[in-house]
Amino acid sequence: MQQIRRQFLHALAGAAALLAVPRAACARAYPVRPVRLIVGAAAGSAPDILARLMGQWLSERLGQPFVIENRPGGGSNIGTEAVVKSPADGYTLLLVAPASAINATLYDKLGFEFIRDITPVAMMTREPLVMLVNPSVPAKTVPEFIAYAKANPGKINMASPGTGTISHIAGELFDMMTGVSMVHVPYHGGAPALTDLIAGRVQVMFIPLLGSTAYIRAGTLRALAVTHAARWQALPDIPTVAEFVPKYEASAWFGVGAPKGTPAEIVERLNQDINAGLADPAIKAKLTELGTSAVAGTPGDFSSLIVAETEKWGKVIRAANIKPE
Repeated sequence: MQQIRRQFLHALAGAAALLAVPRAACARAYPVRPVRLIVGAAAGSAPDILARLMGQWLSERLGQPFVIENRPGGGSNIGTEAVVKSPADGYTLLLVAPASAINATLYDKLGFEFIRDITPVAMMTREPLVMLVNPSVPAKTVPEFIAYAKANPGKINMASPGTGTISHIAGELFDMMTGVSMVHVPYHGGAPALTDLIAGRVQVMFIPLLGSTAYIRAGTLRALAVTHAARWQALPDIPTVAEFVPKYEASAWFGVGAPKGTPAEIVERLNQDINAGLADPAIKAKLTELGTSAVAGTPGDFSSLIVAETEKWGKVIRAANIKPE
């Protein structure tokens, strides 16, 4: 009997070891075929640029193509739903953006619940927005702008790439915290909004720093402030909104997610490889050139950010009674 018991325990231990081997081997072997990285925005947009930069790094590092697949529309919900419905095997990933946190409150009926259905893999970047005005606006500082807006109620048009975008919500937060009332003018994308801002058809816009630095340096548009809690290293002479409106903060951030149930070993593998890319001098230099900054961390760090941003922007959306277009 004792001999049988020992044989049983040895067999049980062997079975446990065999179960552990495939899990470890899964992470070591991954990926064995191309990986899709779905971006819920058009080609050439800020999320697309970042996805392609990291996708190229991962392709070279892991030896399999990371194919960028643009699925614009529905405020990025179309792309997110495609990932939610994909197999949780690590071969379909999502470029996660602020819309992921905003849409949870903005839309009453979604085919998914982001925090429940998407597993955070890794954060990549975080950057402030910049408050830009057309040079025809007489204000040169945030206090001057607030005074000008209050003296001209309903005459300040605030452009955004669309209702519910981080640019729009950041502007609504500014209204709430300063008591001004800007007229929101939504566009279908950032490019036409910027075109009208440059032409003076709208007066102000809160826009992610990525893609706006060239206009600031050329003097085409005037930067009044950045929306980070602290001044941005790329534009150290431009103050923060919070220097005049205490506790104001808004930022654009990007990362990678995967369908719920993706093996933890694959999530950890991707997290390590993405963090390695963020530490690479060439990628860091490119991100600086684009006006953003690498932010490495664990999947748990990224999860905490998504939860906090979902709560923060949910309060703004409800208070301003914002509805999708």
